[in-house]
Amino acid sequence: MVTPTKTNVVVSRGRYNELKTMLEDRRRQLVHEVQAKIRDARTDSTLERDVFDQGESSEVNIQDEIGFALIQMKAETLDKIDAALGRLGEGTYGDCFECGEEIAEARLWALPFALRCRDCEEAHETVEQRQHILAQRRGSSAVFLDLRN
Repeated sequence: MVTPTKTNVVVSRGRYNELKTMLEDRRRQLVHEVQAKIRDARTDSTLERDVFDQGESSEVNIQDEIGFALIQMKAETLDKIDAALGRLGEGTYGDCFECGEEIAEARLWALPFALRCRDCEEAHETVEQRQHILAQRRGSSAVFLDLRN
């Protein structure tokens, strides 16, 4: 049995099952990690902390912020994997969002929620980097103009 994709490339049932299993395994792992981090954060917040000075208090706050940032990053990755599972169900998973070609299987194993093939992703990142540089230049020139007024 085969599953057709958006670009009419035919994905074997075996490959479909492998990709689905890989995504579901990664999803389970992330859910477990997020739940463990949330549990740890709750445990830490309920424990009494003997903070003696401002430096120690600052260190605890920094560690808390890092912990929450890690939870947020894992939750965002979980959302991306859920979207990838949706694309798999639609038959579009593994197709490049830009050119429509099949994304290399090695790339999907390394980055299971990849939207673009390597070449299109590099081109996309180059465009984003240029836009970022231009925005920075506009921002710094606006500051310069404000200083002159």
